[in-house]
Amino acid sequence: MKVAVVGYPNVGKSSLVNRLTGTREAVVHERPGITRDRKELPCEWNGRRFTLIDTGGMDALDEDPMGVSIREQARAAMAEAAVTVFVVDGRAGIRPGDEELADLLRRYDKPVILVANKIDQAGDIPSAAEFYALGLGDPMPVSAAQGLGTGDLLDAVTERLPDDDEEPEEDVIRLALIGRPNVGKSTLLNRFLGEERVIVSDVAGTTRDAIDMPLEVDGRKLIVVDTAGMRRQAKVQESVEYFTTLRSQRAVERADVALVVCDAQDGVTAQDLRIAELAMKEGCATALVLNKWDVNPLQESDLDHERARAARKLRLRPKVLTASAETGRHVARILTEAIALGDRMKGRIPTSELNRFLSDTTQAKQPPAKQGHRLKLIYMAQIGESPPRFAIQVNSRNRVTRDYAYFVENRLRARYGLDGVPVIIDFNERAQRRSERR
Repeated sequence: MKVAVVGYPNVGKSSLVNRLTGTREAVVHERPGITRDRKELPCEWNGRRFTLIDTGGMDALDEDPMGVSIREQARAAMAEAAVTVFVVDGRAGIRPGDEELADLLRRYDKPVILVANKIDQAGDIPSAAEFYALGLGDPMPVSAAQGLGTGDLLDAVTERLPDDDEEPEEDVIRLALIGRPNVGKSTLLNRFLGEERVIVSDVAGTTRDAIDMPLEVDGRKLIVVDTAGMRRQAKVQESVEYFTTLRSQRAVERADVALVVCDAQDGVTAQDLRIAELAMKEGCATALVLNKWDVNPLQESDLDHERARAARKLRLRPKVLTASAETGRHVARILTEAIALGDRMKGRIPTSELNRFLSDTTQAKQPPAKQGHRLKLIYMAQIGESPPRFAIQVNSRNRVTRDYAYFVENRLRARYGLDGVPVIIDFNERAQRRSERR
């Protein structure tokens, strides 16, 4: 069940969403127009669960293409929501933009709750009475900054929500789209969804929030997260960009799979590799996607070079895929690969099969020896998943060299299709028998 939060720019919608959800997920800044796409966040109150949709400020007089796109996104949120929360600035009083939006909301056949925000102390509550003139019922005085009246607001929201019989979703793969600014992440998400769900612009930095969207592919449930572009830390100059980058990093922390979207014209850049490293360190299965393939496709030899470079620079040896979000070329294949990576993250390999692998590995390359004593790989089993974790019993951990550990890891990846998947291998020393210690 969804609840849309709408209003004129800079009335405190994102601050209110953060207060109601108990998070800091929505980007908040004193500058108007920070929120652009509609961002969905889970909320719970008195046992009722619903989703709050934070939207950009609706200014009917803004003729800029970005302003038009923001209004379209807010209207889409209102159309799919069961309840709309209309936020006005309780300090500024009624403005022309409020009247226009109120006129639009009066035509809706769904419940609307009028909220006068920025009522930061009890003495300011009478000032909310001015908003009766909007014709949307009793205005609720609220302070997103202080928390005043937010409990009453949540009570009002849950009272107006219809009965919800949906079961919680299980076995969902969280897929994050990450990369540098303006490489086509939002276009790719819209192509996945088959609709203009997030705003796309040639202006770098259009996306500012991490936008979660549910998606079903051949019966498999995914949550796809579009993120703001990630620049090098030295180039992040303003506070808005700092916080949007921070939210992109948090989106990666919550993801099972990360697709690092690159610009095919640039190839895989050093910053793309750094972003992939970030995803891998957070335990994400990772693949690189050379987008905009329709604009400047590389020659096969150049593509092989990019793949070899990624395999050489990145320990997880992720796949390098090609796609065109604009035309849809290879987009379905990318989703198939993302689901496969998610399955490998959560999958298990039988112990008997792992021990056959161990035998084949030692035959392919003899373990190292130190001071006349050779390393023995005795037994192997999988002890965890997401990411997959393996334990190998050895006769002496001191004899395990870094090169041989990498050799075992790379053989494991090649045998079980684990390229791009974080793999943890523990080499555990077998406890010596008493007769061996004598």
